[in-house]
Amino acid sequence: MIGTALLLTLIFTGLLVGILSGLLGVGGGFIMVPILLWLFVAMGLPEEISLRLALGTSLVAIIPTALSGALAHLRRGSLVWRAGYLLGISAAAGGVVGAVLAVYLPAEMVRIFFGLVVLAAGFRILLPQTDAGEDVPEIDGSRYLLWGFPVGVVSGMAGIGGGVILVPILTAVLRFGMLRAVATSTVVMIFAATAGTLSYMIAGTGVSGLPPGTVGYVGLLQAAVIVAVSIPAARFGVAAAHRLPPAALRAAFVLLTGYIGISMLGIFSLPGFPF
Repeated sequence: MIGTALLLTLIFTGLLVGILSGLLGVGGGFIMVPILLWLFVAMGLPEEISLRLALGTSLVAIIPTALSGALAHLRRGSLVWRAGYLLGISAAAGGVVGAVLAVYLPAEMVRIFFGLVVLAAGFRILLPQTDAGEDVPEIDGSRYLLWGFPVGVVSGMAGIGGGVILVPILTAVLRFGMLRAVATSTVVMIFAATAGTLSYMIAGTGVSGLPPGTVGYVGLLQAAVIVAVSIPAARFGVAAAHRLPPAALRAAFVLLTGYIGISMLGIFSLPGFPF
């Protein structure tokens, strides 16, 4: 059973995840994973099992949240479907690879890798670039298949949807306007998160010590609570994304990736750090 304090924590987590998914085209895994890790440890589970459960549960919660955001962007005409499914196909393959790596690699290695990638993503979007506006770019299938795979690997390894990596790629490399990048990212997250979820389910099959309500390394009960809140919250985020100027979206993205990257590298926990 989930206590009242843990239930309220999951509800608040779903609220943040939904808003950020619709607003910035990210899955919110960077919020869910540390909170879910704390929750599973608080339930008395070993940290190694708790980490894998946090990663798998984060991914399954991302799927309906991203789907809700994608449908809302579709109604507003922001999605580039061909780009979304080409990136998504290769991201799904990468998601399987990333999940397998996360199960067998040391957790600290995965965490540091993720922190560096996120910081690099935020730094890249700061560099001078020509605004691609809202025109649909020319779709080169091979380029999209190439870029989707590493996004999927990071998604599977870190329990995130991959939008935090994909949005800078779409804007800086593939010449998308910020709003179209955010919208198209939600489609790719559905592919990557689905593949990663199935991989964590299979990898955790038969593992002893898993709590009730889990399928492999995926906690369905915790995910259900988060999703129930994140879906309506994602629609609010989409509405905000269509009202804010691209410069404001970029600024929010840079601040977000900076905080996540520094946190994942463990800098906030260093002795003498003031925060």
